[in-house]
Amino acid sequence: MNLQACIDHTILKPDARKEAIIALCDEAKANGFASVCVNPCFVPLCAQQLNGSDVKVCTVIGFPLGANRTKTKAFEASLAVEEGAAEVDMVINISALLDNDLTAVSEDIRAVVQAAHPAALVKVIIETCLLNDQQKKTACSLALEAGADFVKTSTGFSTGGASAGDIALMRAVVGERMGVKASGGVRTKEDALAMIAAGADRIGTSNGVAIVK
Repeated sequence: MNLQACIDHTILKPDARKEAIIALCDEAKANGFASVCVNPCFVPLCAQQLNGSDVKVCTVIGFPLGANRTKTKAFEASLAVEEGAAEVDMVINISALLDNDLTAVSEDIRAVVQAAHPAALVKVIIETCLLNDQQKKTACSLALEAGADFVKTSTGFSTGGASAGDIALMRAVVGERMGVKASGGVRTKEDALAMIAAGADRIGTSNGVAIVK
């Protein structure tokens, strides 16, 4: 297994500086990571830095709360793709899911999928720490039905991150029809391997270099 190729090398801190983003890109190229995951303002810079490499530019949509209007998320995704993003990680409308407004959740995801496809993959962040198991299953099913490419555990900005149990649950729902991304609190090689053993295809982490070393 090529662990490096499973890692989305991530900086999403609000105080990230240009120099740190350039270093992130250099580290991703040197280590053969799948992507760099950055805030939308850094997409053009990363696209420039990664031009000619196999490392993809990933960005986040409606991040970290998922509370943006659907039209805003769709526009944000469209602009990100236009500026060079090959993958977008969107946060669902968590409030709508908790209120059991499944139509709103589905339409929200579908709008981003339509804005991003076919140029970019869409990963749907369901924020597992805020959901019970049935809600996690429902969120995964809605993402699958809306045509997204991955489901993802967490933003890393809420009350908890990824767990092997949640990864196994998500994989059980989506089967092999979607990818599953573990994100939030994955800090060591042992953490990453546990997530992959549970069913994860991708690992979102700011500790990618330490993990592979």
